[in-house]
Amino acid sequence: MSSSHVIKLALTALLLLAGDRMAHAQKRPPARVVVQKVVAKEMAAGQSFVATVLPIKRAIVGSAVDGRVVKILARDGQRVTKMQPLVQLLTETIELKLVAAEAELELRRQELLELENGTRKQDIAQAQAKMLGAKANMAYTTTRRNRLQNLRDARAATQELIEEAEAAATHAEQDYYEFKSAYELAVEGPRPEKIAQARAKAAIQQASVDELKLRIKKHTMISRFDGYVIGKKTEEGAWVSSGDPVMELVALDYVEVQAFVTENHAAFVKPDMTVRVEIPALPDRLFTGFVSAIIPQADARARTVPIRVRVKNEISEAGPLLKWGMYARVELPTGPLQKAVMVPKDALVLGGPKPLVYIVAVGKDQSGTVKAVPVELGVATPNLIQVKGPIQVGESVVVEGNERLRPGQNVVIVNNIPPTAAAKN
Repeated sequence: MSSSHVIKLALTALLLLAGDRMAHAQKRPPARVVVQKVVAKEMAAGQSFVATVLPIKRAIVGSAVDGRVVKILARDGQRVTKMQPLVQLLTETIELKLVAAEAELELRRQELLELENGTRKQDIAQAQAKMLGAKANMAYTTTRRNRLQNLRDARAATQELIEEAEAAATHAEQDYYEFKSAYELAVEGPRPEKIAQARAKAAIQQASVDELKLRIKKHTMISRFDGYVIGKKTEEGAWVSSGDPVMELVALDYVEVQAFVTENHAAFVKPDMTVRVEIPALPDRLFTGFVSAIIPQADARARTVPIRVRVKNEISEAGPLLKWGMYARVELPTGPLQKAVMVPKDALVLGGPKPLVYIVAVGKDQSGTVKAVPVELGVATPNLIQVKGPIQVGESVVVEGNERLRPGQNVVIVNNIPPTAAAKN
């Protein structure tokens, strides 16, 4: 059998198989879909550049103090949140000092409170009673002294009795002035200087407590941002000195995709412009980001400029989809504006040998048959992406319900989004 005959038989078999598939697709019930129009936009010509996925933040967490590691609180690959403890050092001795310092602080506070509250009513009443008693005793001893002095003039009292009476009167008078002063002090309350001294002592002790708490806090290393542990630098039981690394973290909720762009093309890249990012290891995913940085320092040998594109990562229980060091390609503008054929990003069906879109001719009864059109991707906006292939401006592409479509399948159009909505940036 000749080779040409074999080829004819193979082509016939492929046509029969395609016909069977189309007939099967047509037998399936019509799928409900939403369509949008293909539009044209003025876009700059693009070119793909090799890039690398980088973390948006990276930190090597170190110990602020000397100490022994008693607990590792995060493992390699684990997601951690901001302020989450990572490594714990031994703190028993400092905690005992803290207990004593807090007790001393409470004593100082109570002393200050006692002074600020002033003298109690009961103490004032007691001081007043003592003053009045001393006053009565002073009056009695004064009267007795005067009476004995009159008797002395009549030679009816001895000198000894008179001297005893004078001494008792003087003593009673001094007691009265002493109790009077005590009463006045009780009414006036503590001196402002005493209160200020007590307040200063409490503040000094509070500083001691805070210093001990800070020392304990420094014995716990924490994460300063949401991220992932990529390297453990110590083990339980190990001794670490101040400044020694204990754990390495990266933030991957957003990533930076860095490409090196030739200097003649870098001039067309502007900050904040939306660009498309491809990850060859994830062919069924489409990523877009914005230019976050254009580093103003070209490589003197390669004549390239670093361009960074920030991309939102996809986080799941399995971890971040985009990982540090992954190979990427970035589609960046490299020329003047030109007319580009644009479709909504939701129209793309990925995962096959090439991206494709489903085109449907919309009839009066809002039904039709879909046709799969392979395309090449170009530059992107936040909602639209350039496609290159046998597709025309004004055609309708399926944007919802296209995940399970097959070529030749009948569809019913439940919504036709206007081109103005599709063309928004």
